[in-house]
This record gives sequence, structure tokens and C-alpha cells, in this order.
Amino acid sequence: MTLARERIAAARSFLFVPGHRPDRFAKAAASAADVVIVDLEDAVAAEDKDRARCDAAEWLEQGGDCALRINPPGTAWFEDDLATAVRHGCPVVVPKAEAGPALCDVGRRTRGLIPLVETASGVERAAELCATAGTVRVALGNVDLAGELGAAPDDRAALAYARSRLVFASAAAGLAQPIDGVTIALDDTAVLEGDVAHARRLGFGGKLCVHPGQVPVVSDGFAPSESEREWARAVVGAGDSVTHVGGQMVDKPVLERARRIMAARNGNES
Repeated sequence: MTLARERIAAARSFLFVPGHRPDRFAKAAASAADVVIVDLEDAVAAEDKDRARCDAAEWLEQGGDCALRINPPGTAWFEDDLATAVRHGCPVVVPKAEAGPALCDVGRRTRGLIPLVETASGVERAAELCATAGTVRVALGNVDLAGELGAAPDDRAALAYARSRLVFASAAAGLAQPIDGVTIALDDTAVLEGDVAHARRLGFGGKLCVHPGQVPVVSDGFAPSESEREWARAVVGAGDSVTHVGGQMVDKPVLERARRIMAARNGNES
């Protein structure tokens, strides 16, 4: 089944799998991640990139379902990576995304574009990235961006501006909430939970994962809590004309938020 734009827009967990490790493709697909991203870029050394692309294409031909993180425009592998995605109807994640004709062409040719914002220039041009035809959501590349800024990738204060820019630009363009970057602490669930809570509070709707063990925490963390769903049921059940529920004002934006919560699927629902 080819990933649909609606599925990407609603997804909470996005799991990277290295493109040169085809033995891990099926395991990633079985992880319950909403979207699997086969990575042809950072995870793959230059000498392995052609082989990784062939492995990804073979898996797709056998019925695999994924997005492809292609190598960026201007690299030796970009055109072949993009052609593979187009041939198999794959959405693409474009690293070091910069607004301009090259990205517009990717958006036009593929079935869904996720610009990965991981440079200061990309952050400053977030509105243009979100407005690029074909863009479904934008994602934060916190590791590369932090390196450019001279900060640690887990420094929430250093990346607060970047995260807010993506949230505001996405909302202004009418896109789904952006996707937060990775948590590099692979064995610390508390750190991951804290990162998820922080991103969700800022207005993110999902997160990139680098290990299957992160997927359940991310999926559950971005799902509406039972208290949120209970509140939403009360608001929606009160009807359109009600002006307050439980001592809180209810107007059209509040009602719309309640309906969005009701429409969101729980982490244990398919």
C-alpha cells in the first residue's frame, strides 16, 4: 500500500532505517511506526549509496511501504534517488531542505514532500518551505542544525526558536503539525518522554525515531490523553450553541479543537 498524503499528515511516529541494511526493512515495518523512512542519506556511506538505493527499490517492488530520505539536490545521487521514489510512488524526505526551484520540482514529481529543516537558512525560510507545492509536513533536523549553531542537539533552549518557527509556519500554511527531530538518548525512556512532552506542548504532532524501541513512547505521547478526550466528548456533546462547559468558555475555536481531539486516533487504534 502506497503511503497516502492523509496518512503522513496524521502520523505520529516516523522511524528511520538505514538504506544499506535491507535486513532491517521488514523489522522496521513491523515496529508499529506510522511511517517508515528508508534513509539513503546520512546513514549510508558514499561507497554504499548506489547499493542502498537498489536494496530500497527491491523492497518496494516486493510490496514494501515507506518514504525515502533521498540525498539532497546538488549531490551525485540526488537524481537517481528521486527517480526511484517517483517510479515507486514514494513520498520523499529532502534533507537540508532549502526553498527554491529544486524543491518545487521534487514536490511536483512525488507523492508527498517532507522538507527536513536542518540549517539556519532553512529555519529562516520555513514559510517558503511550507508553501512549496507538494509539502505535506515539515520536519526538524535537530542534530545537523545544532551542529551548525554550535549547540547540543538535545538543548531545548538553543532550538526553541527553530521549533517555534516551524510550528507557526506550518499553521500559517494550513499544514499538519510539524514533526520533531530525533532523541539521541536511545536507552533513556524518561528523556524521550520529556522530549515528546516538550515538542507536543510547542505544537508538534509527531517525531522522528532512530530505534524501534522509541516508537511506542512517541506514538502514545502524541496521542490525546484520556482526560483530553473526556473534555472533548463533553464539549462536542454539549452542542454548538453551548457557551461554557465545566466552567470554561466554549466558542467556535474551542469546539473545533474538541472535534480534532475526537477525530484523532488513539495510540492503540488502527
